[in-house]
Amino acid sequence: MMTMARTTKTTRRSPALRKSNRRSTGPDRKVPAPQGTDVSEPPHDCSACPRLHAFIAAQRKIEPDWHNGPVRSFGDRSGALLIVGLAPGMRGANRTGRPFTGDFAGDLLYATLKKYGFSKGAYRARPDDGVELINCLLTNAVRCVPPQNKPTPLEIRTCRPFLINVMREMPNLKAVAVLGRIAHETLLRTLDLRLAAHPFGHGAQHDLVFEGRALTVFDSYHCSRYNTNTGVLTEEMFHAVFDAIARAVK
Repeated sequence: MMTMARTTKTTRRSPALRKSNRRSTGPDRKVPAPQGTDVSEPPHDCSACPRLHAFIAAQRKIEPDWHNGPVRSFGDRSGALLIVGLAPGMRGANRTGRPFTGDFAGDLLYATLKKYGFSKGAYRARPDDGVELINCLLTNAVRCVPPQNKPTPLEIRTCRPFLINVMREMPNLKAVAVLGRIAHETLLRTLDLRLAAHPFGHGAQHDLVFEGRALTVFDSYHCSRYNTNTGVLTEEMFHAVFDAIARAVK
C-alpha cells in the first residue's frame, strides 16, 4: 500500500491567487438559486435530482421508518467552523436524518468533535441522543443519499446553492473542513475557484476569501470505514487536522 504523506501544506497567497480570489468571491454563477424560504436546506420532498428522487422513493417503500430524504445541516449556525462531507450514508444519515449519524464515519467524527470541544453530550449514533455542537455546523455537499454513494457531477452541481447559502448564514465563519476530495472540489467550484490553484491533500490548508471575509479551508481524507481500515486515514492523522482547525477558530 502506498504511504500517504502527513505533512501539512500551506497555500500562500501569491499575487495571482489574490487576483483569483477577487474574481471568485461570489456564489457559483452557473447554478440558479433554489426556490423557497429556507434556501440553505432542500425540502424533504426535493425533486431537483430525478435519479436521487426516484432512488429515495424506492427506499421509502423498503424502509418506511427511515428518514429517506435530504439531510439538513446540523449544529451551530453562529459557529466559526463548517464541516462538509460528501453525501448521507445509506444506513447512516439517510436512516437517522442527522449528518454523520449511524455509521462508522460518525463514530470517529463525533468523538473528535468532543475531544476538541466542538460538541457536548454522549454520541449514541441516533438523532435523539442529545448531542449538541458548539461553534461548528455539519453539512454535506450532496444532501440526498446517492446509489452506491456516488453522486453524479450534475447532482453535485445542483446542490451547490444550498452550500453557498449555508455559508452565508454563518456570520462568524472562519474555517471549513472538507472531508474528501469531492467535498473539497465542490467547495472550490461553489466559490468559482480554480482547482489547480488549490489542490487537495490531507492536511493541506488554503487561505481564501469568501464574500469579503477571510476563510481557511482544511483538507482531510474522509473518515469512512474504508479509509480507516485501509490505513489511508488514521485517528492520529484526523486529529492532526483538528489540531490546526482548533488553533484557527479558537
